[in-house]
Amino acid sequence: MYLHQFFGQTPTPRACASCEGDQRLDFEVRMAFQPIVDARDRTIYGYEALVRTVDGGGAGEVLARVQPEQLYRFDQTCRVKAIVTAAGLGLRERLFINFFPNAVYQPETCIRLTLQAAQMSGFPTDKLVFEAAESEQVTDQAHVSRIFRDYRNRGFQTAIDDFGAGYAGLSSLVAFQPDLIKLDMGLVRGIDADPVRQAIVAGVTGIGNRVGSTLLAEGVETADEYRTLRGLGIDLFQGYLFGRPALERLDVVPDATWASLAA
Repeated sequence: MYLHQFFGQTPTPRACASCEGDQRLDFEVRMAFQPIVDARDRTIYGYEALVRTVDGGGAGEVLARVQPEQLYRFDQTCRVKAIVTAAGLGLRERLFINFFPNAVYQPETCIRLTLQAAQMSGFPTDKLVFEAAESEQVTDQAHVSRIFRDYRNRGFQTAIDDFGAGYAGLSSLVAFQPDLIKLDMGLVRGIDADPVRQAIVAGVTGIGNRVGSTLLAEGVETADEYRTLRGLGIDLFQGYLFGRPALERLDVVPDATWASLAA
């Protein structure tokens, strides 16, 4: 629905044979944006686009409506919607977009609508960051590795979301070699009072530094979690401490928040 509405009469790239049979979505979606901050200079590093229902319901409500045969169309719709909405809001920082690795049949073909949407809306493609959820079971690791390589070759950044949860662990770093590692909130929650979590995150931080992957802590909610993570060498943060997802809005972090963290 949305893809047809946006592209209209504009010629769109021909779909590959694998995805031509996928069913169109029979519902609409909207996008919320959550800030990601760089603690080194207290700036906005980027925003993650998060899918929402038309009335603002959470991602779980949306995903519950997606049928297996609609996964490709859903993935494409979310990419295009995120880019077009972000461009309309004037976003010039990085835009983090979740993608479903199992919905990408041929990376060089499936990326075409994304590139066309960015061109039509005037969004710079070098600001795109594609993150694959580690919680999605990867059925073909070699295929996903090819997606990551293709995206990096096009100048995109790549990220593994929810690292430390789901179906893969350190092996995903070897296979995908992402630019960013997003620590799952399960490792972040209460880390200030948990030496085991601290040891694990310190180890992952050391690995990231050695292989060239930057760590990003997501799900940060308290000042003590933030300070502990900063002490472990992490610079990038996402979580309610800095801002909740805002529907079709780009919120900034209040100066008072930074002042309280520095106290």
